[in-house]
Order: sequence, then structure tokens, then C-alpha cells
Amino acid sequence: MYRQEWKIEIDPGDLWELRQRLSQICRPDPHGKNGAYQVRSLYFDTPEDAALWEKLDGVNRREKFRLRYYGQDLSFLHLEKKEKIGGLCRKTQEPVTARQVQCLLSGKWDWMLSAGELSAELYSKMAASLLRPKVRVDYTREAFLYPAGNVRVTLDTGIRACYETDRFLDPAAVTLPAGDAPALMEIKFDAFLPDIIRDAAALTGRRASAFSKCAQCRIYG
Repeated sequence: MYRQEWKIEIDPGDLWELRQRLSQICRPDPHGKNGAYQVRSLYFDTPEDAALWEKLDGVNRREKFRLRYYGQDLSFLHLEKKEKIGGLCRKTQEPVTARQVQCLLSGKWDWMLSAGELSAELYSKMAASLLRPKVRVDYTREAFLYPAGNVRVTLDTGIRACYETDRFLDPAAVTLPAGDAPALMEIKFDAFLPDIIRDAAALTGRRASAFSKCAQCRIYG
């Protein structure tokens, strides 16, 4: 199922205002501490940076693969494929183990053929298109949930990059600030966005953008 996804760049002053409004009508994500948690993702791309250039060139239909976990909890690792068509997005995910991920990072891929459909698809694209890990993206996320419309509003701050991709599972790996990356509000919903959320998330002078945390983190490599 495809969902709507809006991204809006915000400043530190907006964060306080949005937290106050959203906390009055939404519930915090139960998986975080007061709704906040650390996100770590490892993104893949080709030697020619096909995924990056598709994003920068505004290609209407595109996909990207990533590995993701939260905080230091390696029991909740996932391989994900995110597909976008215009403003619509769809995420497919498959659980993987820390051992499997470490094998992938070490160039041992055989397990991927029998682990699941998504792992097998990534294997085929790693073999055919030379898709490889490119950058680890770290940030802090605060998430707010609203049941009508299956709405999820997130506030992402502190975006950092790590280019030692073989240390994806190492929380002590050195990360760098991703340039002058702004804070980001993302709004995801199914068929409709309730007016109460639209009003709570409204900010004067702010419009939806095509900002990409992954693309921002590629400024150094």
C-alpha cells in the first residue's frame, strides 16, 4: 500500500511549537523514550551513484535499499526497500540478524538467497548493478501517532553521517555532522490527512520539500 509522505524543513524554534501542539492530540511512539529514539540506517547505491542522481534529478519513480535499527537494539534489524512514485511512498521490510548483516558487510552474501524475497532481490541487484553500502545515516527521531488516517508525524534532528560502512553495527563509529542539515518534519498518512493534524503541523512560511537525509549525508562521499 502506498502512503502520502510530506517533508518540511524546520528550525529549532519550530520544534518547540510543534512538540507542544502535537503532544496535545497525538500519542507518542511507544517504542521510544517519551516518543524519541535514535535511528541508524545504512544506504546502498551503485558505483555511479544511480540512486543519488535519481533523487537529485527528481526522477518520478525510484527505489532505494537500506538496513535499519534503532538505538543499540540489534534484535530489531531490518532490511528495507523504499519505493516512491511522486509524493507516494511504500516501504517493504524483512527482518535480518546481526550475524547476517555482518556477513553482508564482509562480502559473504550466500545467506541472502534463502533468507527471504527482499534479501534475494537485494542480492540480485548487488550482483547485477554492483549495489553496495555507501553511507550510514544517524539521527534522533520524535514520533507522534494519530489513528484517523493512520497518521505518523516525525521530527528528525541531529543528522550525522558515517562512511565506515563496515562499522554499521558499531555505535562508537565516528560520525560527522551532515553539513548544515536542517531539522525535518515528516508527515505520513493513508487516504486523508485529518484537519486537526493539518492545523497542528501548519507553520508560517514552511512548505513541503524534497529534502533527503541520505542525499544530505552524501556531501562528503
